[in-house]
Amino acid sequence: MVSADLDVLVVNYNTASLLQPMFNALRQSNDTQRTRYLVVDNASADNSLERLASVCPEALQLANHTNVGFGRANNQLVEHLQGKYALLLNTDAFVAADTLSKTLEYMEAHPDCGVLGVRLVGREGDLQPSCRYFPTPLNVFLARTGLERFFPGVKKVDDMTWDHDSVRECDWVPGCYYLIRREVIDKVGLFDPRYFLYYEEVDHCKRVKQAGWKVVYYPHTTVVHIGGESAKSVDELNTASRQIPKLQIESELLYFRKHHGLSGLAGHMLLVSLGDLILALKALLKGRGRAAIGACWQHARVTWALLGETKLATQPTR
Repeated sequence: MVSADLDVLVVNYNTASLLQPMFNALRQSNDTQRTRYLVVDNASADNSLERLASVCPEALQLANHTNVGFGRANNQLVEHLQGKYALLLNTDAFVAADTLSKTLEYMEAHPDCGVLGVRLVGREGDLQPSCRYFPTPLNVFLARTGLERFFPGVKKVDDMTWDHDSVRECDWVPGCYYLIRREVIDKVGLFDPRYFLYYEEVDHCKRVKQAGWKVVYYPHTTVVHIGGESAKSVDELNTASRQIPKLQIESELLYFRKHHGLSGLAGHMLLVSLGDLILALKALLKGRGRAAIGACWQHARVTWALLGETKLATQPTR
C-alpha cells in the first residue's frame, strides 16, 4: 500500500452521467487509505450537483454560479490541499486498477519528477497524444498546414511515431490525468488564471521545468480518456461555423506572448496569416468549395480580432 497522501481534484461541467463510472474506477484503483476527493462544479446546467452528492458524498464540494474555466476552477481547490500529491482528473478519464498505485510509486521513487502523465487511450483503445513537445509558432504552423513532413528537424507537438512503451521525460502531458507533487504547487503555483480553457497544463509544465523539476510520461498503466464531453454541451465554446475554437486561439495567443515575447507573437501572427492563405489555396486547387475557403478567412479574422480584444495577448477576454 502506498503511504503517500493524495488529493484528487475534479472539475465538473455538465457531465453528470460520467461521475459514477469515473469515481467507481477511482475507488477500484485506490489502495491508499489517505485519499481525499475535492470537486468543483462549474455551474452545470444538468443534475451534476445532485449526482455528485449521491456518488461521492465524502468529497469536498464547491459550486460556482458561473463557469469560471478549467484552470481557475482547479485553482480554487489549492487552499484545500492536504496531501503530498495532487491528482487532476477529468470526469471523462477512467483510471485502470493499477493506475494510482503505480504512478504514486514512481513519484515516490523519483523525487525530481514534478509532474507525471500516463498512457492515454480512447474508447476503442486507440492511442492518444500522451507525451508532448511545447508548441512554438513554427511547429503549430507546420502541423496546421501539413508542411511538417518537409521539416523533419522541427519537433512536433505530438510525435506519435515511437512505441510509447518507455518512460521518458517530455515537455508537457495532458491535464486529463495530471499527477503533481505538492511541493511543486507550493513553489510555482498551479494554473495561470488567464487561460479559460486550453494551454493551462502547457504553461504549467513549462514553469515546472523552469523551476528544475522533470515532467515525465509513464506508460506502465493506461487511462481511458473519451474526451470533449463538457465542450459538447456548450455552444459558446465554438464559433458559429463550428470549425474555430475561439478559446483555443485566445489561449494560444496568450501563451506565445508570455513565453515567446512580442516578437514571437508577431511571428505567430504572420504564420497564421500565411497558413490560412496556404490552406485557402489548397482548398481552391482541390475544388473543396467556398465553405472551405471561407473557413480559412474566418480563422484569420477571428485570430486578428482576438489579438486586439486581448490587448496584444496580455489579458483574457473572460
